[in-house]
Amino acid sequence: MTELLKGTARDKALAPLVAQGWTENSDGTAIEKRFVFRNFVEAFAFMTRVALLAEKRDHHPDWRNVYRTVEVTLSTHDAGGLTVKDIELAQKMNEAAAYV
Repeated sequence: MTELLKGTARDKALAPLVAQGWTENSDGTAIEKRFVFRNFVEAFAFMTRVALLAEKRDHHPDWRNVYRTVEVTLSTHDAGGLTVKDIELAQKMNEAAAYV
């Protein structure tokens, strides 16, 4: 099982993501971001790209899509909060959004 991020390591891992629009949820067990694209096709392309990345990592986002908006929540459920898996997938999602 992947270990929870704690203390300084957690703060250091989250800082660049917060600067890119990610926020912690109210109890600190997940990070969230709202991606807005020009249209549904771009939103769906982003989700397709991320789905392939997530499947390779066996780490899947909780997400919701309405038209051109994709709302994402990342947490490692079996660890009970944030792990390096969430940080890495968030970084990959930011990169995927830039390609759309």
